[in-house]
Amino acid sequence: MPVFQLTDNLCFPPPALAREDGLLAVGGDLSVPRLLQAYQQGIFPWYSPNDPILWWSPNPRLVLIPQEFHLARRLTRTIRQQTFHITFDTNFAQVIIACAQTRRKEGQGTWIDEAMIMAYCQLHSQGYAHSVECWQDAELVGGLYGVSLGGIFFGESMFSLVPNSSKIALTTLVDRLKTWDFELIDCQIGTGHLQRLGAKEISGAEFSTRLTQALNKPTHRGQWRNP
Repeated sequence: MPVFQLTDNLCFPPPALAREDGLLAVGGDLSVPRLLQAYQQGIFPWYSPNDPILWWSPNPRLVLIPQEFHLARRLTRTIRQQTFHITFDTNFAQVIIACAQTRRKEGQGTWIDEAMIMAYCQLHSQGYAHSVECWQDAELVGGLYGVSLGGIFFGESMFSLVPNSSKIALTTLVDRLKTWDFELIDCQIGTGHLQRLGAKEISGAEFSTRLTQALNKPTHRGQWRNP
C-alpha cells in the first residue's frame, strides 16, 4: 500500500488505505484545522524529530471504554489516602513539556518536539486539547494530555515522576468521561500498561464505527473545571 503525500489542501486519504504498520500519509502541517480534521477521521501525527510529519491510522486500534476501566485495589487505597491533588487544564504546557522530557530521560525517545508542543498548545487555547495534572506538595508529579471531540478522548501521552501519579490522573479523567457519557478513549497503539487497566484492541472498522458514533455527541470545548 502506498504512503500518500499531503499537499496544502486540508485533505486526508481514507484511513483504510493505511499501510499494514498504520502509516497513512506524510507531509502537511500541524495547524489546528488539519489536526482537527485528522482526529475526526481517526488519524494522528507521530514522527521522530527532524523527520517529516507522519500521519498514522493503525489497525488494530487500542481503545479504553470508560466503563471497562480496571482500578487495582492498591491504587484505590492510594486515592483514598488523598496524598495527590488532581486538576484539569491548570497548566497544559507544563504537562506536555514534562511528557517529552520524561521520555527523553527514560531513554524512550519522543515525537513531542517544539513544533508538536506549539501545535497542541494552540489546540488547547482553542478548547480542544486538555491536560490532567497530578500534584504532590504543590509539585507537578504526573499527568496526561489529549484531544477531546464529541464523545471521544484521544489520549496522546502521560508522564509519572512519582509511582502511580499518571494512573491517578487517568482514573480521574475516566471518572469525568463517565459522567459525560463518553464512548471511548483512543489509546492508539497497544501497550501492556494500558491493557492491564482495561484497554483492548479493536479492528480499524469497529474503531471507525465507534468514532462516528462518538463524534455525533457535543464537544466539551473550553477549559475543563477541576474536580
